[in-house]
Amino acid sequence: MEGLRGIATPAALGDKHPLAPLLAPRSIAFVGASPKANTPGNDVVRMALRGGFRGALYPVNPNYGEIEGLTCYSSLAALPEAVDLAVLAIANGRLEQALEEAIRLGARSAVIFASCYLEDDRDPPLTKRLAALARAAGMPICGGNCMGFYHETANTWICGFPSPRQPARGSITLISHAGSVFGALAHNDPRLKYNLAVSAGQELVTSAADYLDYALDQPETRVVGLFLETIRDPAGFMRALGKAVARRIPVVALKVGRTEASAALAMSHSGAIAGNDAAYAALFDKFGVIRVDNVDEMAATLLLFAQGRPAQAGGIAAIHDSGGERELVIDLAQDHGAPFARISPATTAALRARLEYGLEPVNPLDAWGTGQGYIDLFTDCFTALMKDPDTALGIFFNDLRDASYLSVGFSEVCKRVHAATDKPVALATNYSQVRHDKLALALTEAGIPVLDGTIPALQAARHLLAHRDFLARSFDPPSSRLIPPRNWAEALKGRSGALPEAEALALLADYGIPTTPARIVGSVEEACAAAREIGFPVVCKTAEPGVLHKSDVGGVKLDLKDEADIASAYADLAARLGPRVLVAQMARPGTEIALGLVHDRQFGPVVMVAAGGLLVEILRDASYALAPFGAETARRLIDGLAVRRLLAGARGATPADLGALAEVIARFSILAADLSERIKELDVNPLIVGPNGAIAVDALVVLR
Repeated sequence: MEGLRGIATPAALGDKHPLAPLLAPRSIAFVGASPKANTPGNDVVRMALRGGFRGALYPVNPNYGEIEGLTCYSSLAALPEAVDLAVLAIANGRLEQALEEAIRLGARSAVIFASCYLEDDRDPPLTKRLAALARAAGMPICGGNCMGFYHETANTWICGFPSPRQPARGSITLISHAGSVFGALAHNDPRLKYNLAVSAGQELVTSAADYLDYALDQPETRVVGLFLETIRDPAGFMRALGKAVARRIPVVALKVGRTEASAALAMSHSGAIAGNDAAYAALFDKFGVIRVDNVDEMAATLLLFAQGRPAQAGGIAAIHDSGGERELVIDLAQDHGAPFARISPATTAALRARLEYGLEPVNPLDAWGTGQGYIDLFTDCFTALMKDPDTALGIFFNDLRDASYLSVGFSEVCKRVHAATDKPVALATNYSQVRHDKLALALTEAGIPVLDGTIPALQAARHLLAHRDFLARSFDPPSSRLIPPRNWAEALKGRSGALPEAEALALLADYGIPTTPARIVGSVEEACAAAREIGFPVVCKTAEPGVLHKSDVGGVKLDLKDEADIASAYADLAARLGPRVLVAQMARPGTEIALGLVHDRQFGPVVMVAAGGLLVEILRDASYALAPFGAETARRLIDGLAVRRLLAGARGATPADLGALAEVIARFSILAADLSERIKELDVNPLIVGPNGAIAVDALVVLR
């Protein structure tokens, strides 16, 4: 926890978490409290009272004797005790003095709502001065530029902005860098019940990693949602994610800012593709973080995880009251990778025996016929689907509406089925704007989350299944620690720029990655001799320094079958690009894959596996993982590619040796881990994969 590691917990707090004085204080002072309605100084006091805080509350303002029925004090020094939490509801210009006073008088934590920016500020700016004060005092701070937090299990609401929310304890933790996202999720939908919701703001000293670590210690936490702009404490964040895995608590993340302008300056394909998002993709894959793309998807996913039942084996069982909407769901499920359960013959027979004439006993199931006895009919059919051994969870797709007798009946169906199974049961609407507040809240509180919108519901179901699969993964360390015959870390020390291709291929070979035999030549006679030694057919490629992407400048001549071909190819390359040429064996045909290494400044070496050849930057079909890893992780990276279908032997072709490819990728990850401090970017493109294995044909190594 950046700025907080090593801080001694106050003796009075015993063995509690370092954030306890901030998030679960026993006493709170409101500096800048005000009796004026609709001001942060008034709202923060009223919200604390509404939240049911059970400790001491001290408004602080020299201009008033009482605020909201509480005795108001002239200053922090006038308080009867040193408080756990000082809420600074004041303007930027007063923050530094107020924080200094709070620290001097023994306050253990603070919340800052203001932006912490001053016009014509000095160096270092106010943000850094405030952070330095807090770090020196070991003081956690929520903010600046935040909206505060709600800690329901501690009856602590610290928010300078009014909302209609009511106290309600739940199992969701929300940590958001964006105040608007915090407000949208915490202030609108009573189905989303939190144990802790934090608007982290600028994270002057207290980061998302700290809040996540705290939340994982709370017994009420079932799922954590993160809205992230950046990670300010990478090591602490990775430790907290490891803690989440150990405690089997799912983490759902919406990470914004996926692109980075500096990627345009990268010298390799890997660097150009990755930007700064590849490291997050790799990090999230390693720790099973569920990545969502928008706030609707996040809300649906949090609701589904919060119901508490894990997904079992298999896929989704879906029941509908509409054939057309069933077709819609089937189409969208395929688009979004949400698999349906393959129901057994026994389940099919049970459905056939219960359905009205003309309805198909299949999954997804349209069970609406005449509507006669629909509650019992839907209960029996949905129960049969849920009992199927391949059903992981069940979803009733229905546009639920308050004051509709049909909706009331379908709600009863869901309750009966939920009571008869230990698998997750949810209801999903196909139109997110149906008016169903009462029924949706009642069902969700009964453990049957109502998920609004077909796509968010299917995405949430896919995420529940993905987390199940993540928890079932085995530990996948590198298969072996390779010891190359050459000490490459020492050999590359002090060098910069791009390695000659022959040396780059030698580096790969020393890490057990098969490469094509190759020779550097400087004349047509040497080229012919090298070709005779290697064996025809061969390839000639320019080896002139500074030419990084040879095909872009016509620097590659393929399938040279005899010395006449070589003489012609060499003459052209030498005339246009220079006499230094690499002669290499022509690889057998196969599927082209690209491997890449990018060193991320926060999370270390990231391995990329992608569609290769000219497609690497056109398709951007890539998977990422933090190095090093074993063959099982490598297989998952391969399976995540669209080009995986070609490797499987499309249109009758012989399938590629995926085991050999996975082993090559795993060895490449060891190279990446060993040398990422020396190597800035590394491309192997193409790596040609066929039924007899994988072989590296070209390599670009750019040193730091």
